Amino acid sequence: MQLVLISGLSGSGKSVALNVMEDSGHYVVDNLPAALLPQLVSHLRGAGYQRIAVAVDVRSGASIAAVPRQVEALRAMVSDLRFLFLDARDDVLIARFSETRRRHPLGDECSTLGEAIAREREALALIAELGQRIDTSDLAANTLRNWVKSFVGLEPSSQITVLFESFGFKHGLPLDADLVFDVRCLPNPHYDPLLRPLTGKDGPVIDFLCKHEEVGQMVDDIYRFVASWLPSYVNDNRSYLTIAIGCTGGQHRSVYIAEKLAEQFRETARVQVRHRSLKA
Repeated sequence: MQLVLISGLSGSGKSVALNVMEDSGHYVVDNLPAALLPQLVSHLRGAGYQRIAVAVDVRSGASIAAVPRQVEALRAMVSDLRFLFLDARDDVLIARFSETRRRHPLGDECSTLGEAIAREREALALIAELGQRIDTSDLAANTLRNWVKSFVGLEPSSQITVLFESFGFKHGLPLDADLVFDVRCLPNPHYDPLLRPLTGKDGPVIDFLCKHEEVGQMVDDIYRFVASWLPSYVNDNRSYLTIAIGCTGGQHRSVYIAEKLAEQFRETARVQVRHRSLKA
């Protein structure tokens, strides 16, 4: 049985993720009190369901504090448990609520929307690190759908999943990053008119960056740092490690280095690559 638990801030995209789960054939349950998780799994397993997705968030009230304990119990019940936590910057969440004009679950007449979001973030702090965290602040809905599909499609493994994520500093730091490396000091293909419309995945940009010794040195330095500390993250029972590589626009240098590092780590870990600032 595969059990996918989905949590996160209100307005961060949980509905999009649940729709992906349902479309992929999962039995979907939204807003389930955490205390009922083991009973639900036992019941659905007895009924023959093999793929389940459950949203557990602040709407569960005080029972949300039981989620870490419930996750440990559920790991003994199912062969494949995955936990996805969706997050976004406060300003983005406020804008999304303003657009939809929906009431925040913790909103009341005595507090602002920003205060409600702050209370929710505090309430979910204990479970935010239980699984893979995705910052949806600057993601298009279709990009999020693809990332969720990739998350669900991972094969169970005892290996840690290392995610290399390129981004542009002009769009802000990704909230889901565990480690952040700044590569803006490297030669920038943006200033070549022929390379400007291309990305770090295109041959001419790769050739340009490969010609500069400092680019290779940066890749080697990041590789050695991550390789040296990766066993410590594994020993800390981490299932996911998100490494963000940032340049100015997130189109050339960071994309190239994220792809290069992913290639080097594929022999020792499960690897994913994401490019936040690319359209495809």
